[in-house]
Amino acid sequence: MFSMFVNTNNYLKSGVVIASHVRKREYRFSSRAPWKYSFQPAFNLIDHRELHFQARGSECRKMSSQAMGEKESNGVVKDCLQELPHSNNYETAMEALSSLITGQKRGSRSSVGSRYGKLERMQMYLKILDLEEHIPKLKIIHVAGTKGKGSTCAFCEAILRECGFRTGLFTSPHLIDVRERFRINGLDISEDKFLFYFWDCWNQLKQQVTEDLPMPPLFQFLTVLAFKIFVCEQVDVAIIEVGLGGTKDSTNVIKVPVVCGIATLGMDHTEVLGDTLGEIASHKSGIFKPQIPAFTVHQLSEAMDVLHEKANELAVPLKVVEPLDERKLDGLKLSLSGDHQFTNAGLAVSLCKCWLQRTGNWEKILQNQDKKEANIPEAFLRGLAAARLSGRAQIVYDLSSNCNSSSTLAESSSGDLIFYLDGAHSPESMEVCARWFSSAVQESKQLPKLLSSSHDVEIIKEVWGSGYIQSERDSSVESNKISKKILLFNCMEVRDPQILLPRLVSTCASSGTYFSKAIFVPSMSTYNKVTSGTSAIPSGISNRDLSWQFSLQRLWEKIIHGIEGDILDKSSKLDSAETLPPREFVYEDASRCSPADGIFGCSSVISSLPLTIKWLRDCVRENPALRVQVLVTGSLHLVGDVLKLLKR
Repeated sequence: MFSMFVNTNNYLKSGVVIASHVRKREYRFSSRAPWKYSFQPAFNLIDHRELHFQARGSECRKMSSQAMGEKESNGVVKDCLQELPHSNNYETAMEALSSLITGQKRGSRSSVGSRYGKLERMQMYLKILDLEEHIPKLKIIHVAGTKGKGSTCAFCEAILRECGFRTGLFTSPHLIDVRERFRINGLDISEDKFLFYFWDCWNQLKQQVTEDLPMPPLFQFLTVLAFKIFVCEQVDVAIIEVGLGGTKDSTNVIKVPVVCGIATLGMDHTEVLGDTLGEIASHKSGIFKPQIPAFTVHQLSEAMDVLHEKANELAVPLKVVEPLDERKLDGLKLSLSGDHQFTNAGLAVSLCKCWLQRTGNWEKILQNQDKKEANIPEAFLRGLAAARLSGRAQIVYDLSSNCNSSSTLAESSSGDLIFYLDGAHSPESMEVCARWFSSAVQESKQLPKLLSSSHDVEIIKEVWGSGYIQSERDSSVESNKISKKILLFNCMEVRDPQILLPRLVSTCASSGTYFSKAIFVPSMSTYNKVTSGTSAIPSGISNRDLSWQFSLQRLWEKIIHGIEGDILDKSSKLDSAETLPPREFVYEDASRCSPADGIFGCSSVISSLPLTIKWLRDCVRENPALRVQVLVTGSLHLVGDVLKLLKR
């Protein structure tokens, strides 16, 4: 089973799939001091093979301090890992990471006890790993914001990579595999290299644990690991996305970035950052450093005033960036979909230009540029068209329902199942998501048949590693299939669905987009466990508490039927979950709903996400005239779980 990931600005043409590729370049490697590595077995101190490990570690250290080719570097890493019992077991590393989770759910206070504050501990961890003096050499772009900071970072990485620089990108959260957080030259770090750096950091820190300096919690460890990876991989630039807030975020150990950026601000993480836009802006502006240039986008006045005040205190030259003018793209499309991405792209362009100017590379980029400086350099255009970020305005065409047992495609024996994934979870981002979804489903009315040969299937399998397939639009083919739009939703209990769901429904309705049904389902992933892309997926019916999903369903029915008050209380028929609704549920008319009689045909609670995906696939497989368009939103955890299931 597999699905097809496409650039959402383009569509399939005659079943031809064009995979994106990484351009080979010559990179400039600066000489760095040799590195100390600690190659000990997972979870164990040095045993009777201590001398052998130390000798092997010395050899690896010598190799890593040189500018090696990618193949040579990977070979050394594999050799070192093979010498270490258990260290090449990826799931063992995931278990170790899971042990660093200190809270049982988001918003709970960390249980880490220490005489030191978070940033003090971070500095101590960096000192243990001999990273302190090397971080400024990473020439960092540091980006905070409520929404759009991940997209901005992705654009920055792609732009500077297209300019010929070796890039490192650190983002959060991951959707399927923790390695997504660490990209080198546009690609997720390899499993072997991840294990190589992971166990080195783990063992060195483990040896230094004291009552006052415990092991770092999960995000602090991943942040330290990112610095370790980027220093050892000798990147020319590191683009670092803030995790939460700014002032007290683990990434704020960056003392001298090259440039800082603040993406769009809004109401999110209020339990930590405060419940006013001004308070949130104060936290975000905490990444400003004295006299270091900073850029932001247009903000509401309450937030903008705080940003300017903080900038003035630190003598920071703060500039407000306009959204990117689409006319400057010379006909190219942004690789990330949605009108809001022009705002993020404009910020990224300004950040990259400033970075190039401050590192003495701007004139080099322009020297082969035929156009006037007022226009966007060609390398910038290539980057804007190549950036990728999973789970944000992403479209996945599920092909499994079109395949028979011999892995060939049945041309018209099945309906279409299309997933629209966006991890929106704040009021502002939900509105943006709704506008994007409405626009995307309108465009999909011109969607041609998906694919028509087993050859295309093999192409899709080959590019799964990059998670990105670009295809071309064919507007000449019209679809006559019956379209049903379904919402697949979950959100964390710290969110306010009474704001999120009405905002989603009203924004979609304003564009003429209406949901036939809504399905509420718990996520597979849990807050207290780190899983990988190959971790076991639970099957069958979950025994998890579904009370939250039922409350979401009751709210949905109130919104759809315009019911006010507590008519749909806990005594209604909504309290008993069906294992799976009947197949007819997908295309039944909503007119059958009768809240007064306790008949609710507009929504369903399903206890298992894997069963939900299987049920949707079965529905379209049995009805060739059906096109099911599923919006998955409300939680990045849910989006990641769906992507993991589609990949399987």
